[in-house]
Amino acid sequence: MVQPSDVVMPSGEALLQEERRVRRQGSGLDATALLGCWQLDLVWPKGSSRPAQFSGQILRWLGAQLEISQAGEQLRLRNAVSLGPIELRFEGPGVLEGRRPLLWFHFEQLQIWVAGRCWFSRSLPAPAAQKRPFFALIQRDPSGWLAARGRGGGLACWRLRL
Repeated sequence: MVQPSDVVMPSGEALLQEERRVRRQGSGLDATALLGCWQLDLVWPKGSSRPAQFSGQILRWLGAQLEISQAGEQLRLRNAVSLGPIELRFEGPGVLEGRRPLLWFHFEQLQIWVAGRCWFSRSLPAPAAQKRPFFALIQRDPSGWLAARGRGGGLACWRLRL
């Protein structure tokens, strides 16, 4: 079994090249390939082939993660960051569409957890359809990483957390 420390993350140039191929041919990714808890590892600003050192380091320090699970036909996403025992969570539904594909989602719930207990929970309004966030999925590597471009144009790469 591949350990997270054994995973070799791709370069920005390699991801950009793969993204061009995926736009033409599709990625072949399905929902089962996305399931799991993904630890954010690298981020690239829009238009750059070099990772953002400062923001990437901060997000790693905060333990930024994306958890994708399946409930019946629907995907569920949880995006979270932690500072010691305090965790900020956003949760909501997602749907995978298209050949590339796009992972559309929106967050219905904002929660603050302290020491494993939910101390605050608030419902969030659904965004207008044309403003829904998405990830344009690029690649899910068998060694344990996932790459996607967000609605804002940035590129992210997550490492599967075992």
